[in-house]
Amino acid sequence: MINANRIHKALASPLRRNILVWLKSPADAFPAGYVDFGHGVPAHTIQTRSGRSQSTVSAHLAVLVEAKLLVSTRVGQWMFLSRNEEVIRTFADQVYRHL
Repeated sequence: MINANRIHKALASPLRRNILVWLKSPADAFPAGYVDFGHGVPAHTIQTRSGRSQSTVSAHLAVLVEAKLLVSTRVGQWMFLSRNEEVIRTFADQVYRHL
């Protein structure tokens, strides 16, 4: 089940929309040196690309995770993020059908 209001709130920020775009094609959006262990993109890599502080990016990522647009996976001390394609697709379908 998706929460459309949370998703709309999450999409209201240009930075959060950029993060979703970057994670759609991480190989194109991030430098060749970023590490991908099959869990997504490390949070610090997103922070570096954004040029914003760690605390600012963490707050934006938390909103995206809360809206279920991103999936976070902790591996040891690292936090990896990837898009939740099922939720994105369901939300897009709802917007298409109802607007």
